[in-house]
This record gives sequence, C-alpha cells and structure tokens, in this order.
Amino acid sequence: MNKASIESGPAESQELSLTSPVSSSLEWPASLSGETSNLLLRMFRDPRVLEPAERGELVAQLRSAVELAPHVPEIRVLFGMALCVDLRAQEALEHLREAARQAPDCFIARLKFGELLMRLRICRQAEEETQAAARLAASAAQSEMARRQAAAIRTMLREGIERGGYSGLVSRFFHFPRKSRQQSTAPAIMVSE
Repeated sequence: MNKASIESGPAESQELSLTSPVSSSLEWPASLSGETSNLLLRMFRDPRVLEPAERGELVAQLRSAVELAPHVPEIRVLFGMALCVDLRAQEALEHLREAARQAPDCFIARLKFGELLMRLRICRQAEEETQAAARLAASAAQSEMARRQAAAIRTMLREGIERGGYSGLVSRFFHFPRKSRQQSTAPAIMVSE
C-alpha cells in the first residue's frame, strides 16, 4: 500500500507524494470526508469490490470536492481514477488531462494520465506522459511505477497495439505469415547460360 500525503506549500499549492510502499496509512485532503476516504481505500485495494451504487457515490463526492477545490490537481486525479473505475473513460481523460495541465510537475497526475492513455491504446502520448512522470519521480517506488508502465507501453508499441492507423485494420482482413528470426536463408545458386 502506498502512502499518499498532502503537503501545503508556501503558495497554497498541494502535492500528492507516493512514498514507501510499506506504509499503510493514508492522509487525504480536508475536503474529503471519512466515508469518501474509506471508499477510496477500498477502490485502491481492489476496484472490483465497489458496488455500482458505491462507485456512483464516490464519483459524486469527488466531483463536489473538485468543485470546492478546482486548483488542487491531486483531487482531480482521484476523481479521474474514480471515473475510470466507474467506466467513464472520456470524462476521466478530460479530468486527468486537466490535472496534468494544471500541475505539469506533479508525478501522480502525469503517471495516471499516461496510464489511462495507455489503456485507451493511445500509446505515443502515453509514452510521453510516462517519461515525464519518470523524470519527476522522487522515490524508488515512484521510479519503479513509471518504469513498469513504460515497459508495458513499449510492449504494446512493439506488438502493434495502438489505436489509429491502418495496421490493425489491414491485419484483420489479410493474414501475412511472419518470418521467424531463426529462419536462415539458403545460398542462392545462379546458373548462367
């Protein structure tokens, strides 16, 4: 379990930092109620355990938290994550993009925006966001999260799993045999006449 702590800076900006994966306590912004915190904890443990009504309640509570503090990108990131769990990808994409725009130096905003882009198979942009998050990593745990996400994106790009383009459409209709890397070619013999 990662620890999420909110720290107020001199300019009243807040930063979410994921520190030790060993720590089990979470500290949330004051604008989030205890019930919202409990739902978030359950969502982080396993998103599938939340009932549809609980997901809707969590989304509504985080929506009001974003309205109360629109300048805090971390709350917007939590809202975007809850929207993803509630299968509202387009709205989640908009909020995570806004969080990354509001705080370009926020590790979690860039990482989660990149993750959603990856899941939507927008791999080139996901790669850029993940690289930006990796540069912002402040701990070994953050570096490891960014490294794993970047590896997954590289695998998707290598296997041709990306939205858009004609490669996916062409391969659905025409099946081209792939050459094995172990195949060797025999020397060609030329006969002159």
